[in-house]
Amino acid sequence: QVKVVESGGGLVEPGGSLRLSCVASGFTLTHYGVNWYRRGTGEGRELVGFIIIGEDTLFYADSVKGRFHISRDNAKNTVFLQMNDLKPEDTAPYFCNVPLRDLWGQGTQVTVSS
Repeated sequence: QVKVVESGGGLVEPGGSLRLSCVASGFTLTHYGVNWYRRGTGEGRELVGFIIIGEDTLFYADSVKGRFHISRDNAKNTVFLQMNDLKPEDTAPYFCNVPLRDLWGQGTQVTVSS
């Protein structure tokens, strides 16, 4: 089955870190760009960042720039979203998306709270 599955969310205190994973099945993720989105309370979907083919990350939202980092592990068919210095406003479900495959994961919840 062709799909992507996110994991790694959880509850963390402000200033903490989490690493989200987007694992692909049924195709080789190396060959595709991957977006990370989040959905805030009462708001639309926000593009957090994306990575294109290879390791060339082209975009981070201003709200996460300098704190979040996207990377790949081709051997694991996985894209990661490393989130550092987390803030309460980062609280949201996070989704990975492979646009050329029109694939979305089910999301993983990140909650930043003391």
